[in-house]
Amino acid sequence: MKLILTIISDNDNDPVTQALIVSGFRVTRIASTGGFLRRGSSTLMIGVTDEKLDDAIQVIHKSVSPPQEPGMKRATLFVLNVEHFTQI
Repeated sequence: MKLILTIISDNDNDPVTQALIVSGFRVTRIASTGGFLRRGSSTLMIGVTDEKLDDAIQVIHKSVSPPQEPGMKRATLFVLNVEHFTQI
């Protein structure tokens, strides 16, 4: 099991979230700020099986908007191993 932490621009929040949901992934969205000029951003948490990791990353990659400025990053992804999780 993996946990993908994805930091994206607020502008990409809805398109990326909707694309993940349509593709069968569950998403938790957290409002966040940071980076240069404190631009609005969101953090998405996506839990996936090891087999679905590449699929989820592809959905995110295809759903974010093109960079507005050269060298600007569209998203930052952290992939963490999850040893155990419980739903209550």
